[in-house]
Amino acid sequence: MRTRPLKVALLGCGVVGSEVARIMTTHADDLAARIGAPVELAGVAVRRPDRVREGIDPALVTTDATALVKRGDIDVVVEVIGGIEPARTLITTAMEHGASVVSANKALLAQDGPALHAVAAGQGRDLYYEAAVAGAIPLIRPLRESLAGDKVNRVLGIVNGTTNFILDAMDSTGAGYQEALDEATALGYAEADPTADVEGFDAAAKAAILAGIAFHTRVRLDDVHREGMTEVTAADFASAKEMGCTIKLLAICERAADGASVTARVHPAMIPLSHPLANVRGAYNAVFVEAEAAGQLMFYGPGAGGAPTASAVLGDLVAVCRNRLGGGRGPGESAYAALPVSPMGEVVTRYHISLDVADKPGVLAQVATVFAEHGVSIDTVRQSGKDGEASLVVVTHRASDAALGGTVEALRKLDTVRGVASIMRVEGE
Repeated sequence: MRTRPLKVALLGCGVVGSEVARIMTTHADDLAARIGAPVELAGVAVRRPDRVREGIDPALVTTDATALVKRGDIDVVVEVIGGIEPARTLITTAMEHGASVVSANKALLAQDGPALHAVAAGQGRDLYYEAAVAGAIPLIRPLRESLAGDKVNRVLGIVNGTTNFILDAMDSTGAGYQEALDEATALGYAEADPTADVEGFDAAAKAAILAGIAFHTRVRLDDVHREGMTEVTAADFASAKEMGCTIKLLAICERAADGASVTARVHPAMIPLSHPLANVRGAYNAVFVEAEAAGQLMFYGPGAGGAPTASAVLGDLVAVCRNRLGGGRGPGESAYAALPVSPMGEVVTRYHISLDVADKPGVLAQVATVFAEHGVSIDTVRQSGKDGEASLVVVTHRASDAALGGTVEALRKLDTVRGVASIMRVEGE
């Protein structure tokens, strides 16, 4: 075993960073045996140096992250501060000064992954980011390495634990959205400002990363269609149950049937109770991968939290350190396919539409005519009502999102349609 330790700089020492430091210390002998050399925490960059950090030598703590990553003796920089800046500049600077990088920064990778990969390639360094998607679940490496010889056609997953906890609570208890959100906040599953989670921004960043790796194509955050889940109601869950479904916020990355393009989207959807994702409870994550040769694969586990995320970071750290010792590099960006990312209007799926309509003869015929005029075929219709008001639930066959959008726009113009109560896609069938 090499005696000179590999030196690691840690950027950020919050929930995840402190767990990384703890595991590096308590499992130092095991890590050294697995890597083939000892690893040494050489510096920790923080914003508040006066805070007590148990198990970390205060002499290692600094507020000058730039100086830390510019040190010529740093082998690996672990970035867990999040956000775009200063993380982007620090990662770039670290690689330019000889360090490989392990990051958990989904937002940065989704926005600037290609540029960061280009710097890594130019400097002959590694850029690993297993922890950026789905916490402890091994997902990035299987897609990037284990399935490198296969053709992935679809990635369908629950990649945000906060939203899954909320929707699961609504499903199991009949609670409304706000009540379920309040419970998630009280239990620490939701941030004080849950916007990034409930509006789908977090999941969209992860979808961009997954689509890029799965389809060997650059997919930016702006390419991902995003819808939040704040409008999902108890009535939607009641309708879902009548169809033998539940509701999940899904990240869906698909290759077109002709293989000529890809799509990436995040939105609430009904999925059959028979689908494996329907049984993912609480704050857990799960991702369903469909590949040509491997078939259907599912990855399941805790998707967030200090220890689970640190587990993924340490796995990357071991891999990067091994590469460092061997004088090689791990896989870099694979974007050779360069497939176009199609707009949401071209996505084809089924839909569940709930309408508030006048309870009088001829309404159903009017509604059916609008669907037919826009080329959207109806699968089932359910109508109930009294006292001059009625609810009409329509489930369609597969249709494009653009065709469905045109249908809904025309329905809103009918005098007999008082409102479109909800529109929900039906996936996973």
